[in-house]
Amino acid sequence: MSGVTDLRALRAQTVAGDDDEREHVMPPGHRPGLRHLVEILLEDLDAAHAHDPAARTRLEVALAYPGVHALWVHRLSHRMWHAGLRLPARLLSQVTRWLTGIEIHPGAVIGRRLFIDHGMGVVIGQTAVIGDDCVLFHGSTLGGRSMTRGKRHPTLGNRVMVGAGAKVLGPLTIGDDVQIGANAVVVKDVPAGAVALGVPAHIRFPHQPPAEREKLQDPALIIEYMI
Repeated sequence: MSGVTDLRALRAQTVAGDDDEREHVMPPGHRPGLRHLVEILLEDLDAAHAHDPAARTRLEVALAYPGVHALWVHRLSHRMWHAGLRLPARLLSQVTRWLTGIEIHPGAVIGRRLFIDHGMGVVIGQTAVIGDDCVLFHGSTLGGRSMTRGKRHPTLGNRVMVGAGAKVLGPLTIGDDVQIGANAVVVKDVPAGAVALGVPAHIRFPHQPPAEREKLQDPALIIEYMI
């Protein structure tokens, strides 16, 4: 899922209906088969190694990064969920939560090369959709605001960054290249290329287009856009 994300199509894949009737699709760009699963897992490893300047080797990342571990288990549990093995998938996700401090529902649709930095306290809800090349910092939540069935969690486009402690709540659409500042609470859609800051989040547009910004900016630096 490269380039511009078709967020409307992604949302439609997880919208409405009873949970037992709703279609649980594979993430875009994913295919069945062990060989392709291994390819995806190696991409996740490379993404973590590339994003984190503290990472020295891929072996260190593979052994010591809980965000990578949680994501790898989710790749498996999501396929189990997709295959109808929902109770085993749910139990596996809960064991992973206990081991890593990261809760990812096996029904969540996660694209390629997600990087979860530090990871402790990250929550990703069942009907959440995440595009390619996104970054989630510790304490961030992709949660819901409703106890009803159907689509109730956010849809993130490509290259979205969610800062530490940020909460994105409800069936929102977060466009490509959006940056969400630390501890922001987002309850409305955010257009592509914008920055969301504050409680509740306010939308700002930096002077530089997304292609000219730093590849990965420290969330603390986003505060300058409030001026």
